[in-house]
Amino acid sequence: METDDEIETIGGMDKTKIAELRQWLLNSDNRPFAAVVIRHGTIILQVERGNSAATDARRVASVSKAVCAAVLAIASERSQHGQTPRRMTFDDRAFDFIPWAQPLSDPRKADITVKQLLNHTSGICPEAVGAPNDGSWDYVLGHSGDPRTAALAFDPGTGCGYSTHGLVHASLVCETVTGLPYDQFAVEALFRPLGIEKWWFQYYAGGNVGKKPSHGLGLPARELARIGYCMLREGRWGEQQIIPRWFVDQTAAPTHNVQTPELRWKLNPAVFSHGWELPANHFPDSGKQIAGIPADARYKPGSGGQLLAFVPSLDLVIARQTGGSGAWEYEEFLRRACAAVVPDVLSVE
Repeated sequence: METDDEIETIGGMDKTKIAELRQWLLNSDNRPFAAVVIRHGTIILQVERGNSAATDARRVASVSKAVCAAVLAIASERSQHGQTPRRMTFDDRAFDFIPWAQPLSDPRKADITVKQLLNHTSGICPEAVGAPNDGSWDYVLGHSGDPRTAALAFDPGTGCGYSTHGLVHASLVCETVTGLPYDQFAVEALFRPLGIEKWWFQYYAGGNVGKKPSHGLGLPARELARIGYCMLREGRWGEQQIIPRWFVDQTAAPTHNVQTPELRWKLNPAVFSHGWELPANHFPDSGKQIAGIPADARYKPGSGGQLLAFVPSLDLVIARQTGGSGAWEYEEFLRRACAAVVPDVLSVE
């Protein structure tokens, strides 16, 4: 937006609240960051401190989980049309696509579905057990002698434990299904169609796997927002269906039936969908600032104050990238952005 008036006339957002949001972003921590707010397909607000919103492809931490889930959905959709070496649905058994994990360190792993890798109900090394999120492939796959990665924390589908390791496994599923390493498929199937030009991927080595990408990645704030905007548009980019519509639809609700709280943060398990999370489903006593966030909002926070969110009912996308780690008021950014939307005024004849 070139002027404050355009914030209201084109963006349909309150210019005073946008100014307050800008200041809040600057005051919310001391990290370098870049953040964008997009409404009706136009950048309403861009705030930078040390990071370029267009070019700094720093680590986005757990936001990469939502990206990975979308990439896996594309792989699944293509596989249904015979366009990949292997066919895969989210209800298939995940370890059928992870030959490097044989022999399984826990026989219960055979029952884990692809979907459970994405919604934190697999039982694989939840963060509550205190194990490092990164390591060699033999460590991740349970072959290093560490009981925290060897044994499941619970039977698949019976609990909720936020698991970075689960998404690392998903990157290997993607390779077997598509015949391409996760990074190459993500670039070909998602990044290039959306015009994304800057990125990097995390790699692990070790065991019988060799050097392969995990799901971890880095993207600039604007590039991250492209993915959010594609989700906002039901998976379309222009005239192309990039992310399957069924995936976007399914992220609007929990993709499991677990009722017990998530193990590490004691969150409402209904927050968790396919890689994405549902902020409006947080427990009222969670301490999170969710009042005013619409029920259809999807978001993915990442350590260090990183966030990608889209709200279909408000035609809104927000993104923030720092490359850092640590806590931040994720829901407050989303809440303030939602509150800045000017309600549509219906004309009365």
